[in-house]
Amino acid sequence: QVQLVESGGGLVQPGGSLRLSCSASGSINSISGMGWYRQAPGKQRELVAHITIGGITNYADSMKGRFTISRANAKNTVYLQMNGLKPEDTAVYYCNAHIATMTSEYHIEYWGQGTLVTVSS
Repeated sequence: QVQLVESGGGLVQPGGSLRLSCSASGSINSISGMGWYRQAPGKQRELVAHITIGGITNYADSMKGRFTISRANAKNTVYLQMNGLKPEDTAVYYCNAHIATMTSEYHIEYWGQGTLVTVSS
């Protein structure tokens, strides 16, 4: 079994910063793409940022210049540094990863349980 566990969410004032972490554990053979998505109340889940195993990144337009995604391949961990947070960034943030296990050569999509980020004064 594979698990993705996020941490780092919480309450922050507008203009503040947070760093989210997501670690994958279990019978992992390899991880290709990793990313962060978010879902605000009453809205659809949307891509925040994505990073390939080689470190190529992709961001949603509204996050460019404020958020930075990175990963530590040896730790099976992906990070999201969020600066200049705005109230509209309030959402549940989900970690996503495509993982091949020891029993399957195919990369399957896994999701974390989500971590709540609230931006409010």
